[in-house]
Amino acid sequence: MLIIFKSKAAAEVIMYKEHIAAVLELLGKSVDRGVITSAELPDTIQKIEKLIEDDKLQRKLQEKIEEDEDLDEFEKKKKFNTVTLSARLFPLLEMLKAANKKQTEILWGV
Repeated sequence: MLIIFKSKAAAEVIMYKEHIAAVLELLGKSVDRGVITSAELPDTIQKIEKLIEDDKLQRKLQEKIEEDEDLDEFEKKKKFNTVTLSARLFPLLEMLKAANKKQTEILWGV
């Protein structure tokens, strides 16, 4: 199932429910329908940036561990070519920043 984030400040951001559900839960938001108000934007941006930072750090640690393992080239490429949480959240983060700049909300499920 897809979730479409909408804002007057940016183009729509479309994500799979399974990819964004845990993030919305962390933000205290419903997956099916919700709003991030202009007052909530600074805190939400900070939380998303922290998630991205943590994901990048975790990815670096994982890559270091996997470099030490005895994997063939195919297995290495398969592990390193997955889409990271950071990459998935980047378009939403950009929308959040644009909405914050214009002081407008973000909606989904409407």
